[in-house]
Amino acid sequence: MAEHHQGLTSFEDAPFLPLHRKIAAGAFLGQICDGYILGIVGIALSYAAKPMGLTSFWMGLIGAGSLLGILFGSLLVGSLADRIGRRFLFCVLMLVSVIISLSQLLITEPLTLAAVRLLLGMAVGADYAVGISLLSEWTPRKKRSSILAWLLVTWTTGYVLAYCVGVGLQSLGDISWNWILASSAVLGFITMLVRLGSPESPSWLASKGRTQEALEIIRHHLGEGYGLPPTESKKAVTSWARLFRKPLLYNTIVSGVFFACQVLPFFAISIFLPMVLTELKIENPYATGVLYNVFTMAGVLVGTWLISKISRRAFLLGTFYGGGILLLILTVWQEMPPYIALAFVAAFALVLAISITLEFAYPPELFPTELRGSGVGLTIAISRIGAAGGTFLLPIISEQYGIAVSLGGCIVTLFIGGVVCHMWAPETSEKFMGDTPKVDGVPVPAVALKS
Repeated sequence: MAEHHQGLTSFEDAPFLPLHRKIAAGAFLGQICDGYILGIVGIALSYAAKPMGLTSFWMGLIGAGSLLGILFGSLLVGSLADRIGRRFLFCVLMLVSVIISLSQLLITEPLTLAAVRLLLGMAVGADYAVGISLLSEWTPRKKRSSILAWLLVTWTTGYVLAYCVGVGLQSLGDISWNWILASSAVLGFITMLVRLGSPESPSWLASKGRTQEALEIIRHHLGEGYGLPPTESKKAVTSWARLFRKPLLYNTIVSGVFFACQVLPFFAISIFLPMVLTELKIENPYATGVLYNVFTMAGVLVGTWLISKISRRAFLLGTFYGGGILLLILTVWQEMPPYIALAFVAAFALVLAISITLEFAYPPELFPTELRGSGVGLTIAISRIGAAGGTFLLPIISEQYGIAVSLGGCIVTLFIGGVVCHMWAPETSEKFMGDTPKVDGVPVPAVALKS
């Protein structure tokens, strides 16, 4: 079975071909849809609060519902994708999203809405785990980090687009929130059509010992001159428990903690942004909210450019500590002049958005092929504990104890993320890796090899 690499170029070294563009388009559209689904709930709840009589408890629970659903969806389906493959799930998950999105037209009371948002979040979480894995395994090696970084650009585009569409649909009156929430079905349907016909991951097939199938797919889509890398010629053991044993244990911890410590402040603050800005005594919070979203979009673009320029560790530590310091100043100095307050809000939005660029690029680099779906799925699940918890608690804590206490929790979270990455985050950028040790083809921190 050595024929697959004798005289052949690894499919990971192929140029960017139409097949790569198809898979990237499907993954990118999926991220636009996923970002839209998560972003639309904030503006929808602002219109639903009065007709549905929503308390701060229901606002928090419904806002956190989809984030909590991501936890279960990514955890369950990430592991499933490592067992049955990526292709089928990559296509069918968007159909599920369309059906659940449309069901929101029929909702009239809070409990049902919270349950449906939970189910929709499960579909989003599943799509994260499957889409990221398939894209990372098909994308040419030299373009992989930059292509994966663009996932966050497209996700943020969907997140910001949701706000614009929500404002545009408010004229529908008391039922406007139903239509706003259900509008995600349009993006889901378009994404489903683009994804139809996507091939299975050759790396996954090889990890299951199905080498011949992998070679046939590669030759069909890329040409006769391409094959598998030599390291993917034998069947690998897929054991979820390996994620919790040395040496991968530290990668699992870093992946989950860094993701969780980024998304908790991101979602907690952005979903309830008008309330946060009002509590901080910032004039015209809605106009400032537009500024926040503009700098969020700018930050993701800057992060996408920066990701190939600096090391992963510098990226992580700079954004965690920098964001924590900016939010600390903004929280403590509440009497700052308006123009300074706007500058700090913009700077914080910029740094926080830059930081999230690594969320879809870094985790796949921390896990071997046979465990990538499980590892990425577990990472997203861990992160959503923080995101859902922060989103649920922020309006309740702010109402009871004030915004400073809520933002204090976000500040602590950012510094915890910085400390954990400082201690254990392995360098995964080939340009800066140096003598970073590797196990099963992925970098690990030196402490992971100590007995």
